[in-house]
Amino acid sequence: MKRFKYILFLLYFFSFGAFGQDIHWSQFDHNPVFQNPANVGQFDGDYRFHANLRDQWRSVTVPFQTFSISAEAKSFMLDNLSIGGFFFNDVAGDGSFRTIEFQPSASYLVKLSSDSTHLLRGGLQFGINHRSFDAAAFTFDSQWNGHFFDNALSTNETFQTQKRTNFTWGTGATYEYTEGIRKRFIAGVGLFNINRPNQGFFGQKIQRDMRFNLFARAQYEIGFDWDILPSIQLNIQGKYSEFIIGSQARYILKDRLGEYRALYFGGYLRSRDAGYIMAGMEYQSWWAGVSYDINFSSLHVASRARGGFEFSVRYILRTFKPRNVIHRVCPDYI
Repeated sequence: MKRFKYILFLLYFFSFGAFGQDIHWSQFDHNPVFQNPANVGQFDGDYRFHANLRDQWRSVTVPFQTFSISAEAKSFMLDNLSIGGFFFNDVAGDGSFRTIEFQPSASYLVKLSSDSTHLLRGGLQFGINHRSFDAAAFTFDSQWNGHFFDNALSTNETFQTQKRTNFTWGTGATYEYTEGIRKRFIAGVGLFNINRPNQGFFGQKIQRDMRFNLFARAQYEIGFDWDILPSIQLNIQGKYSEFIIGSQARYILKDRLGEYRALYFGGYLRSRDAGYIMAGMEYQSWWAGVSYDINFSSLHVASRARGGFEFSVRYILRTFKPRNVIHRVCPDYI
C-alpha cells in the first residue's frame, strides 16, 4: 500500500509535464477564438458567442473537466477590425490542479481581392494564465505510520507556492478563399506562449513551452442538400505533438424564406491517442454539438477505451441595420 501511494504521487508530479502543456479540444472547429486569434470576426453576423465543456477520464480517476466561453464583436468604427476573447477553467486530478486563463483578442482583415474572394487576417491575443493546486489533497511517504497514511503527520515537503499567475501572449494569421456560400477554404498558423511564462511551484524556474498551431478546414457542396467539411489540426509544444484529421458531413433540412436547419455528423482521428465521433444541429443562428472520445492509447487498459464527452454551443447575433435612403424633393417648377 505504501509503495502504491508513493507511485501515485510520483505519477502525479510526473504528469506536471503534461499539465504544463496547453489544453486541447476535440471540437476545435467550434472553439475558433482559442484555436487562433485571427479567427476572431470570421463569421456572418455582428456578434458570436461560444461555450464548450469537456469531461474526460471519468472511468480512470477524478474526471478532468474544462469549461470555456468566448465572445466576438465586429467593430462599428473600423470595418476591418474585430475584437473578442476567451475564458476557460480547467480542473484535473485529485489535487484539483486548476488552470484559469483569460485572453482578449483582436484581428484585422485585409482583402487580397476586390471581390473578397481572397482574405487575409492577422490576430493578436494577450492575457493572464493562473495555475494552482491543493497540496493537502495528497499523501506522502513520511505520512505512513506503518499501518496507514496519517494526514496529521508532517509531509516534510515544502512548496514555495501553490498558486502562480503569469502574463502570456500569442499571435496568428489565417487565409480564406471563398467561391460561394457553400464552397470555401480556410487555413491558419498560430504561435502561443511567446514570452514563455514561468510555471514552476518549487522555486525552480520552469518555462512554459511555446505552442505552434496549424489548421485547415474546408466546406464543399457534394449534393443539393449535402456538404462535406473536412479539417485538420496540428499542435506542437515542446516534445509533445498532436495531429487530428477528420471530417463532418452536413445535411441541410431547410434553407429558404429566412429559415435554416441542418444536421451534422462526423468522425476524427487523434494520432496515437484516440478517435472520436460527433453530431450536431444548426437551427437559425444556433449551433449545438456533442462528441465522444474513444481512447486507444497505452492508457486504454485503465480507461477501458473510454475517453470523454465534449459539448459545444454557438450563437450568432445579427443586428438590424436600416438602409440609409436619401429622398429627393422635386422643385415646384417641374
